[in-house]
Amino acid sequence: MSDSIPARLRAHGTSSTTQSRTAYGIKEGNGWTTFTFKEYYEETLTVARAFLSIGLDKDSKISILAFNRPEWVISDVACMMIGGVPAGIYQTCSPEEVAYIIQHSESEIVVVENKEQWEKVNVNRDSLPSLKKIVVMRGTEIDDPDTLSWESLLKLGAETPESEVLKRIDSIEPSDPATFIYTSGTTGPPKAVMLSHDNLVFTTDAAVSLVELTEEDCLISYLPLSHIAEQMFSIHAPITAAGTIYFAESIDKLKDNLGDVRPTILFGVPRIWEKFHAGLNQKLSEATGFKKLLVGHGQKVGRAANHLKNQGIEPSGLLNMQYNFFRKKVYGKVKEALGLDRARICVSGAAPISKEVLDFMSGLDIVIHEVYGQSEDCGPTTFNKPGQTKFGTVGPMFPGVEVKIADDGEILVKGRNVFLGYYKNQEATDETIQDGWLYSGDLGSFDPDGFLSITGRKKEIIITAGGKNITPKNIESALRDLPLISQAVVIGDRRKFLSALITLDADYAAIWAQENGISSTDLHSNQTLIDALTKQVNDSVNSKFAKVEHVRKFTVLPRDLTIDDGELTPTLKVKRRIVNANWEAEIEAMYQS
Repeated sequence: MSDSIPARLRAHGTSSTTQSRTAYGIKEGNGWTTFTFKEYYEETLTVARAFLSIGLDKDSKISILAFNRPEWVISDVACMMIGGVPAGIYQTCSPEEVAYIIQHSESEIVVVENKEQWEKVNVNRDSLPSLKKIVVMRGTEIDDPDTLSWESLLKLGAETPESEVLKRIDSIEPSDPATFIYTSGTTGPPKAVMLSHDNLVFTTDAAVSLVELTEEDCLISYLPLSHIAEQMFSIHAPITAAGTIYFAESIDKLKDNLGDVRPTILFGVPRIWEKFHAGLNQKLSEATGFKKLLVGHGQKVGRAANHLKNQGIEPSGLLNMQYNFFRKKVYGKVKEALGLDRARICVSGAAPISKEVLDFMSGLDIVIHEVYGQSEDCGPTTFNKPGQTKFGTVGPMFPGVEVKIADDGEILVKGRNVFLGYYKNQEATDETIQDGWLYSGDLGSFDPDGFLSITGRKKEIIITAGGKNITPKNIESALRDLPLISQAVVIGDRRKFLSALITLDADYAAIWAQENGISSTDLHSNQTLIDALTKQVNDSVNSKFAKVEHVRKFTVLPRDLTIDDGELTPTLKVKRRIVNANWEAEIEAMYQS
């Protein structure tokens, strides 16, 4: 029997030592209902049997369109059990985008969350010749001959012997495709990243070892499961270590769910940590007198202690005494309020995070370890692991992975985590994998200690009218560090100078307006606010960069960038092409004079 994620679930679901352990939990009413690994495995096995009953076989494809739920991961692993290939679809996708992925992947089954997502599939069903059935998750019934309720799907499982699935689990080859990860399409139509079973087990084992994940750990699933990083934290790692995953009710209820679950490991994209940072910064700024002095000194101690711990050095002497004092008086209370009082590992990934945010959070004893990678290498290329972390970098090489810098500064990766290629796109595959090396498209450099820093993305380099090459990432990060700013997109390709589109942080802007006696209506065009932002940009952003990198003009947009308007990916990365198209008039206005 070869090693695979389905084989690991089977082992835990049938082992006398792990089958009774809690595998996952869901919020029902006022409490959480939990399910054992035995229940997890048996329902996944039943769904796999049902897929065979419907006519799926080795290499068959399914798509999954839903928020994070047990049925999502059960469908995913059940498909892998029979040698099939699952593909996640972001729940924010339009009907046209949904149809593209179903058609491109040749999915025979689509598993959807509810009537709303079913409609997205149904509207283009006539153009999806490979589609056999639509399955709706628990809680939804749809009167349609080719649509199955979850309960009906489970009943179909009885038509195929259990032994048929077990044979297929045993016959999985390490090089077989295990899943498709569709890229978020920041520069064009999404591509299907083919990850093998060996990609998944190698990367999962290394990640579990790095963070020392055990059966005592619990995590919370809330970011899109179509993303490989969330799959690692919600599916593969918990199954491997027999840990527990709790499914958040929604993004909006994440704060409450964190308080309930109190995870020991938390993964977040930068926007999540930036929201924590903004909220804490505002709350702490309201402190006065002795409390303000206490918190301020506590943050200095926290930063100093964690600076040492990030180097693998335990604080000692007076610093250690102060650190332990503030753990009780300050840090513990802050963590408890956030639902992070049990968190021993916090991770940020999927996009760059500001060093200022990391420094601020470490001052409250919340150390965030940044991971860098892409779907094409199963998630990790480098990782700031505990005891070997340097803020402002994305860490040293991931264990078992080779990383080097090409002559033009591009980051190249080689290892068992590198993908098989893009499904149905040999040209893109050949461009991305050359001589066994994955060409990441990112630019970076190693420091003398072996820590990698990302300096930009090749496709995002701005070449000014004067011929200067500028990577906008660090400038945008510095702009987002300003409390008033939510998003920032630097403009300037083939222009005489750099400008920026800026959106306001709604919560902080409202507080700022109240403090300055200004109406919060139409703040984006308020001259007092624009003057304040101008000063902040000059003093706190432009002062950090060379003159050619200065933001000379900016426009505050009337709303934030959104997923619905196509300007952000589901993991909150900016789609520059769409932003430039949506706000073309505002961009041109900055250069007319």
